[in-house]
Amino acid sequence: MNGPVAEIRSAVRRFLDSVQPSAVTVAVSGGADSLALAACVGRLVPGASAVVVDHQLQPGSADVALRAAQQCADFGLVSRVEPVVVGAVGGPEGAARAARYAALRPAAGVVLLGHTLDDQAETVLLGLGRGSGPRSIAGMRVFDAPWGRPLLGVPRAVTRAACAEQGISVWEDPHNVDPSFTRVRLRAEVLPLLESVLQGGVAASLARTAAQLREDCDALDSLASAFAGDCCAVDDISELPVALRRRVLRTWLQGEGVPELSDSHLRRVDALVSEWRGQGGVWLPGGFVVRRAHGRLVVEPRS
Repeated sequence: MNGPVAEIRSAVRRFLDSVQPSAVTVAVSGGADSLALAACVGRLVPGASAVVVDHQLQPGSADVALRAAQQCADFGLVSRVEPVVVGAVGGPEGAARAARYAALRPAAGVVLLGHTLDDQAETVLLGLGRGSGPRSIAGMRVFDAPWGRPLLGVPRAVTRAACAEQGISVWEDPHNVDPSFTRVRLRAEVLPLLESVLQGGVAASLARTAAQLREDCDALDSLASAFAGDCCAVDDISELPVALRRRVLRTWLQGEGVPELSDSHLRRVDALVSEWRGQGGVWLPGGFVVRRAHGRLVVEPRS
């Protein structure tokens, strides 16, 4: 059988066969992507669950969440609504995402997210435009425990068609057409323009680029792991290629508890190795500072 439902079912089966999770939960918003995924999982995974996160950011959000939870129950999933309070750190999109992921994190198994090929293309473009470095341009992973994205190779048009084919009523989030959100403008303006100028296939091409770059990043990360024992000794890493040395430094700093390292932070720490002129320490997120002393790098709480 061919068609959108079959395409989604094949993608979910491939993911489940590869990961073989002990338990499965679907994150559901009420939109086409997550409902198409939930309907498929309800048929393929007896006893699977669904969680509908209510961000409480729009009037009537509780009703939307309850309706989505009931739809999931109709699909055969054990469903519940999880209200969250969205903070202010990271902007509206970042704060909502942080609250959502905190509510979804499971005690066991995997959480399936409805990200599609189009979401991957948007993520790559955002990373490229912001100069966020190769990790950002490499996009999202199909499986980044505990998060699973079985539809990452499926276009958004397919999830919509699958819902229509099954008679599933979907919720259209007003935020998805609000031009005050950067991702919305990418979706509505930038990607269609690129598709027109480059004569189609842009989303798939961006996703392929992300996959290739992710393979390169994984290879470099594997090489960097060989220096995990004592990367803060400057002589041990000073002659490494820049791309490898910065990965060594990132792994070391993360191991020391430094959160949210940006490319700018990492470049300034790297300068303590590659451009040493006796400069002072580098201030980092989380209240840390990195200094060079006696041929070594030392990370410590800021005084």
